[in-house]
Amino acid sequence: MRVLKFGGTSVANAQNIKRVLDIVQQSCITDKTIVVVSALGGVTDVLLNSAQLAANGDTTYEEMLLGVQQRHLDTVKELLPVTGQSAMLSWIIKTSNELQDICQGLFLLKELTPRAKDMIVSFGEYMSGRIVAEALKLTGLAAEWKDSRELIITNSDYTHAAVDFEVTNKNIREYFSGSNASAWVLPGFIASNPQGITTTLGRGGSDFTAAILAAATEATILEIWTDVSGMMTADPRLTPNARLIPEITYQEAMELSHFGAKVIYPPTIQPVMQKDVPTWIKNTFAPADTGTIIRKDAKPAVGIRGISSIGNIALLSLEGSGMIGVPGFSMRLFQALSLEKINVILITQGSSEHSICVGIEQENAEKARAAINQAFELEITLRKVNPVAVESGLAIVALVGENMRSHPGISGRMFGTLGKNGVNIRAIAQGSSERNISAVIAAGDVRKTINILHEAFFETDYKQINLFISGTGNVGKKLIRQLEKQQQYLLQQMRLQVRVVGLSNSRTMVFNEQGINLENWEVALQNGEPANPPEFAQRIIQLNLRNTIFADITADASVAAIYETLLEKSISVVACNKIAASSPYANYSKLKNLARDFNCLFLFETNVGAGLPVIATLNDLLHSGDIVHKIEAVLSGTLNFVFNNYNGEASFASVVAQAQEEGYTEPDPRIDLCGTDVMRKILILAREANVRLEAEDVTINGFLPEKCLAGTVDDFYAAMEQEEATFRKIYEEAKAEGKKLKFVAMYENGKAAVGLQHIAPDSDFYHLYGKDNAVMFHTERYAEQPLVIKGAGAGAEVTAAGVFADIMRAARF
Repeated sequence: MRVLKFGGTSVANAQNIKRVLDIVQQSCITDKTIVVVSALGGVTDVLLNSAQLAANGDTTYEEMLLGVQQRHLDTVKELLPVTGQSAMLSWIIKTSNELQDICQGLFLLKELTPRAKDMIVSFGEYMSGRIVAEALKLTGLAAEWKDSRELIITNSDYTHAAVDFEVTNKNIREYFSGSNASAWVLPGFIASNPQGITTTLGRGGSDFTAAILAAATEATILEIWTDVSGMMTADPRLTPNARLIPEITYQEAMELSHFGAKVIYPPTIQPVMQKDVPTWIKNTFAPADTGTIIRKDAKPAVGIRGISSIGNIALLSLEGSGMIGVPGFSMRLFQALSLEKINVILITQGSSEHSICVGIEQENAEKARAAINQAFELEITLRKVNPVAVESGLAIVALVGENMRSHPGISGRMFGTLGKNGVNIRAIAQGSSERNISAVIAAGDVRKTINILHEAFFETDYKQINLFISGTGNVGKKLIRQLEKQQQYLLQQMRLQVRVVGLSNSRTMVFNEQGINLENWEVALQNGEPANPPEFAQRIIQLNLRNTIFADITADASVAAIYETLLEKSISVVACNKIAASSPYANYSKLKNLARDFNCLFLFETNVGAGLPVIATLNDLLHSGDIVHKIEAVLSGTLNFVFNNYNGEASFASVVAQAQEEGYTEPDPRIDLCGTDVMRKILILAREANVRLEAEDVTINGFLPEKCLAGTVDDFYAAMEQEEATFRKIYEEAKAEGKKLKFVAMYENGKAAVGLQHIAPDSDFYHLYGKDNAVMFHTERYAEQPLVIKGAGAGAEVTAAGVFADIMRAARF
């Protein structure tokens, strides 16, 4: 004996029912087959809505019921041959009239009781079952129709009745042993109480009907035919990379279904588990697919089997000093909920006995609050217990796996992964069987949470990085080009899938959750919405994607101002922009602390030396216990380029213009030439060396005449031409001493200064050419000979490479 259950999508229309008939005919070749069917897809909801409208005095219920009738009539006309339609069409009209009469009674009474609700929704399965039975008979099979209400007996707890298994099993065995048919069709979901009044087994109860029949007849297998090819490692609607679970134990299936896996109704497992009836989840629309087999001896999973979730959860917290050491508090709490017929989904209690939390369906939150407060009214009055606290808008995400108990570290990996992605956990629970680890989180974090957990436990192939970039000037363009060029390398060699999800410049911004095409990003950005840094930050947060990184490649203070908002959401920030790290020390320190507190990174390697590993090297020295005594540096690729190329033959202004054309300067070259940029860099290095220093503490010994600092950039160039003699004199003085001009930054003994110096040939700074930078760290370990870092310290390509490297550090964090 085999039992086959077909869900609402499988019998949604005549075309789908024909697929069902083919599957049943194949089954009957080898075994007698019981077929359990749901209502036509969506009909149950329409019936419930119609009943509620009727009870509310809204006559539109009549139109809805006529639509239900017409849908069944159309299905019969398309499914059955003309010669076999008449009797079934008449029966549908007669049955639909009965349904109309019942709803007319609700309309007159203005009341919808649970009993009436069960009667009305039963028509869905009742009508679909008769249609499928008639169609099966016309294929030539010896098929019988049987009303489940004559076999499955329950109590009178309408809408979710409890089965009397002793009577039900006896009825089922007697009926099937006395029938000579080769196939039987029964409606799922519906049953009756001992008085013969219709009851239902709860939404999804058709699965339960099939399991009851399979267990009672000791079927060789129960097949649940649906619209997916088995149980998945996560909900594929939330996780595109969800994988099929080929086999699973009964206990694991129960856990996953209880925590939201909608492929199978939770109570279904119990009857078949008791009788050890294998249960096979199959796809009506892809019958050749393997599906998922549920059985006792399923091969153990390595670690976890799957991830599931339940939404619309409320958390009730009862706490107070009067609970400590006093027996019976938990019992009274659960009794109060039980009397209100409120199901508890999750329980967690601190070992101090000071508090207990329970998770329930959100719709029952206020009823539960009132019941618990009433139960503990005396203790609340005496202030031994606080009134129950209710937190709504939550969800539960659960890791499930029979084999988790033998794999230490799963809990740590789960919570560590969530922490790095800014998912706050409100409560946790883990049963003594170690088959399930549950976490209560904000409902808005469910998609993100399931994806990051699925990536952590199932997607060993690659890690997905969601990157947002602000700034598409010279450096930004180079970075995007480098990202595009390296996509395959990152995926194949580093197992990183880097998607640019958001882009912004000073005018427009654009977002694409699936990733912006880096081949035509400029077109997409041109057609974007108006740019706004705070709105850009909010959109990043609202998208709430896993492994999110923000890269700032601007020199804009308004962009730097959003770092705090992002870091507080555990979003790593990569800053080419120097404004934040050189801002008042309190802000710099706050950003560093936020990154640490919210388990993300604040990286700004390119603030000093472009692509050179200056800050990283300094941090390595300090982390390993070294002490920095002095820092000497040539930190401006712009100034180095200018003084390496200025020899008095061409004007100083023309050399500066050349530097700007080649992309070595800020948009306003005065930021470089007046020493502000170098001041910021030595300030950042001193701070990274754990020195509390403000910008005003750094002495700037400038060389630009005062008149060069006023007006526009054009005014600046004109003034430099007028001051050519001044620049020539500076150059000639250094040349006369056999030295070169270098703009040097210095930190020592808590003091910092920047300014133009004459550099002798024996200095490490003397042989700096082009746009080179050099940094010398004089430390405890490097006392006799400083540690020198030297190389190109300016240019869009190397700066973009430095930003790229920081992004990779954040991606691997």
